[in-house]
Amino acid sequence: MTTIHTLGYPRIGADRELKKALEGYWRGDLNRAALESAASAIRLAGWQAQREAGLDFVTAGDFSLYDHVLDTSAMLGAVPPRFGWQGETVDIDTLFRMARGRAPSGAPAPACEMTKWFDTNYHYLVPELHADMTFRLASPRLFDEVAEARAEGHRVKPVLLGPLTWLWLGKCRDGEFDRLTLLDRLLPVYGEILQRLAAQGVEWVQIDEPILVLDLPGEWRAAFEAAYNRLSGAGPKTLLTTYFGGLEDNLHLACHLPVDGLHVDLARAPRQLEPVLDKLPAWKVLSLGILDGRNVWRADPDPLLARLRPVTGRLGDRLWLAPSCSLLHVPQDLGRETGLDDELRGWLAFARQKLDELQLLRTALDAGEAAVDAELTAARAAANGRRHSARIHRPAVAERLAAVTPAMGRRGTPFAERYARQQAWLKLPPLPTTTIGSFPQTAAIRATRRDWRRGQLDDATYRRRMQAEIAEAIRRQETLRLDVLVHGEPERNDMVEYFGEQLGGFAITEHGWVQSYGSRCVKPPILYGDVFRPAPMTVDWIRYAQSLTERPVKGMLTGPVTILNWSFVRDDQPRRETARQIALALRDEVQDLEAAGIRVIQIDEAALREGLPLRRGEWQAYLDWAVNAFRLTAGGVDDGTQIHTHMCYADFHDILPAIAAMDADVITIETARSHMELLEAFRAFDYPNAIGPGVYDIHSPNVPTVEEIHALLRRAAERIPLERLWVNPDCGLKTRDWPEVEAALAAMVAAARRMREARISGAA
Repeated sequence: MTTIHTLGYPRIGADRELKKALEGYWRGDLNRAALESAASAIRLAGWQAQREAGLDFVTAGDFSLYDHVLDTSAMLGAVPPRFGWQGETVDIDTLFRMARGRAPSGAPAPACEMTKWFDTNYHYLVPELHADMTFRLASPRLFDEVAEARAEGHRVKPVLLGPLTWLWLGKCRDGEFDRLTLLDRLLPVYGEILQRLAAQGVEWVQIDEPILVLDLPGEWRAAFEAAYNRLSGAGPKTLLTTYFGGLEDNLHLACHLPVDGLHVDLARAPRQLEPVLDKLPAWKVLSLGILDGRNVWRADPDPLLARLRPVTGRLGDRLWLAPSCSLLHVPQDLGRETGLDDELRGWLAFARQKLDELQLLRTALDAGEAAVDAELTAARAAANGRRHSARIHRPAVAERLAAVTPAMGRRGTPFAERYARQQAWLKLPPLPTTTIGSFPQTAAIRATRRDWRRGQLDDATYRRRMQAEIAEAIRRQETLRLDVLVHGEPERNDMVEYFGEQLGGFAITEHGWVQSYGSRCVKPPILYGDVFRPAPMTVDWIRYAQSLTERPVKGMLTGPVTILNWSFVRDDQPRRETARQIALALRDEVQDLEAAGIRVIQIDEAALREGLPLRRGEWQAYLDWAVNAFRLTAGGVDDGTQIHTHMCYADFHDILPAIAAMDADVITIETARSHMELLEAFRAFDYPNAIGPGVYDIHSPNVPTVEEIHALLRRAAERIPLERLWVNPDCGLKTRDWPEVEAALAAMVAAARRMREARISGAA
């Protein structure tokens, strides 16, 4: 019999129960017992879904109250001293202070740095590493979850983040040192974890080592052999899991590590199947990530079965089937999407449906296709219908793409000339202050949008209320004396979903939530066909905002690469072609904003770095088309129109030439949690255009002081010439409350004013 399992399951709950419980606990509306009860209910429901689908194991340890990398740090006792942890176990408030800087108990402290999990839109908390740090088992949560699942009668496969991946993801905090020197201190704790799991009756443990799909230095490859030789035999059987790409030059290493099984991602790297089969020792289990764990398309069973049949004959009961990676990255259940039409629903599979697809494939392999004839017929019909559907392809879109020329992606003059012309019109002071775009999404704003969508509010009333919110945002910004204003985005639910709702070729779900970080969830649109813009999307709102003030108001757009990377994207054409389609649609919007008198336009590319392939050899091809898509979006404006872009939570050191090639007049970036470290790269590269480094962390409820922001600005001024330095928060402010926002922005404006005065006096 073929074994079926999953590497992980969505953990926010079908109705975002975890989000509601977490935010209730942070506000003080729920106590700790109520939070833990809500978390337990989500886990139990996920395990029951896996059992009902016929999986051979349920996966434990994939659940988290905030982030699984943070949980691993807690389990290892890797808590930075500033959080004041001195207990035997890491309690949840210490965990939340590490994640957010604040919790219901304990003193506030600067939160841990957050960045993207490989090339996904999920954010993890970066482990902080010190040369003299020690480790000990400091959290029982994994063992408690295993006991909880076993008490329900489930056969449990716990999951651990592997020791090498945890170290790789960490950042040295007291000067650079060889992170691998910590491995000898780390491995005894992993050995203790495995021994305790064995004592609980666990048969198999899943150990995630996704860095095996990266370009690894030789010393890290050698460390894998040493580490897993030490862990061998310490407890249950071990399934080493890799995902998000192919093993390539690490294939021999991964196949021959002393583990009992290996999982590989065939959705991202289908060509690695035969080499793995040739290299894997005859006694090891091979788990094939046969279904795409990061996209929502229903599988076409015939090509999958054609690939799997010879593998079944070769491996027998050593064959396991799974999604390519954790299902954390897809929505939970398609069954709740009653608003999608039947044709589109037939093309899709969310997490719960992917479990059923595993069972279908196993039954077809083990019992024969006749045993699931009806299910296979339905899946084949859906795949064929999607291939030939008239709603996928639009000749007008193809014709427009064919007419694109290189000149359409170029600005008329170099940055220095453009910037002088822009300054002559904008008349901004040195160190101009601005925000990234969004302001707090209050309960009243959300209720207005909800009632309008449900038809309980007419268009005129909706428009009047949104204009009132915009007017209030403008009033507050003028009171704060910000230099370049935004309209606050009250009409927008999300920076990608909002545009997906208005662009042709997209579908929007009602309940298709996925976790971005902590309690933050997003609802990625489904990009199923050719993209076009039926009508202007933002112009009326921005024009209205600009009519309320003499100060410039930014037009706010999400860029083509970010819309692409933060959507569930069609897989029937290259991603670069889809990006160009989005770029042309947005180009129309940019030109309409300019025609409406908007002279500052921000085109956010928060996900440009995120989409970078994991292997360096594939970078340039991606960067070429990603940069060209941005330039195609922005290239049609007059030189007097100032183009901004924003990027967040990414390491840009290796791609600064590509960022410079985007030729945005101003780039705003996340730098507060990393204390402006990123600006060293911009200085070393001699980045030519204007930069706005984030001066406070909007993902924490802590309000910065004038002195703290001023210190960061002084550090920034050491790296960026003052005439090209902007002042802004790290990111949008939609998740914060107005009292926090106004206090923080007042401090930001005061710090910028202090810097200007110091510059005039010659003391900056």
